[in-house]
Amino acid sequence: MSSSFLKSSLLQFRYYKELGEKTIEQVPEIKLSFQINIETNSINTIVKHLSGNMVSRWTDFLNSDGEKEFRNREDEFNDTIESKKELIEIWEQGWNILSDTLEGLSFQDLEKISYIRNEGHTVIESINRQLCHYSYHVGQIVMIGKIICGDKWSSLSIPKGESQSFNLKKFSKVKDRRHFLE
Repeated sequence: MSSSFLKSSLLQFRYYKELGEKTIEQVPEIKLSFQINIETNSINTIVKHLSGNMVSRWTDFLNSDGEKEFRNREDEFNDTIESKKELIEIWEQGWNILSDTLEGLSFQDLEKISYIRNEGHTVIESINRQLCHYSYHVGQIVMIGKIICGDKWSSLSIPKGESQSFNLKKFSKVKDRRHFLE
C-alpha cells in the first residue's frame, strides 16, 4: 500500500463534500429542515450529524478514541440550525478537521491502530469506514435535495438522457489518468 491511498482517500472525501455543497446550494434555506416523515432526517440534521462525527473521529486522531467525551450524538439529530450560513459553518468545521488530519498522515501511519468506541481499526480501516459513512449520508442529502427541488434540480453528474453525448465527448479525448490533488 503506498501513500497514494491517502491522496486517493482525500480526493474521494472532497468529491462527496462537493456533492453535498452543490446540493445545499440548490435547496432554498427554508427547506433545509424538510423531513419526508418523522423517521427521516432533514439536510440540517444530517449535516449536524456528519460534522459531529467528523469532529469526534478526526480530532486528536491516533491519540484518543474517535468517540470523544465532548460529542453529544443525540443532539446531532435535533434540528437547531437557523440559517444556511450556520449550516455551512457547521459543515466546514467537520470537513476541515477531516482534511487537516488526513493531510497530516503519512504512509507509515497506515497500519497504526486507531480506536472508535474502544474497537481498534488500522488507519486504512478507519478511513474506509468513514468514507463509506460519509458517502451514505451525502447520498441522503442529495436525495432530499432532489425531492425538494423537483424539476428545478440541476444534475450533479450526467443528466438523464445525456449519457451518449457525454461519452462521445469523453472518448473523443486522449486517455488520461485521473490526477491526485497536489
